[in-house]
Amino acid sequence: MSAEEVAKAFVAHFYQTCDSGVEALAGLYNDQSMLTFEGQQVSGSAAIIAKLQSVGQVKHQVKTTDIQPSSNPNAIVIFVTGAIQIGGDNPLHFCEFFHLVGTGPGQYYVHNDVFRLNYGL
Repeated sequence: MSAEEVAKAFVAHFYQTCDSGVEALAGLYNDQSMLTFEGQQVSGSAAIIAKLQSVGQVKHQVKTTDIQPSSNPNAIVIFVTGAIQIGGDNPLHFCEFFHLVGTGPGQYYVHNDVFRLNYGL
């Protein structure tokens, strides 16, 4: 699979899973993973899932996905923009950056995840 195919499949899987049960995302992270969520950094799969669960029920609508190969041939960077509904409130704009690192043929984990809400757009 090309980097673009991997990234598109990852984005579709990530947000569908996040919207239906964030605990199922645990396998995408490992102990080396880091999430920066609205400026707060957490590391390790368990801490990342706990942080995502603390947000509550969400629904994402992805608008754009930009994909680039990383300097490491086994890594991909992904930048996503869209709208997120938290707990049924009005949708807010968000952007999220992922750095996927390969662990084997066709296997990746999220090494870096940076999430920000975009206010005032």
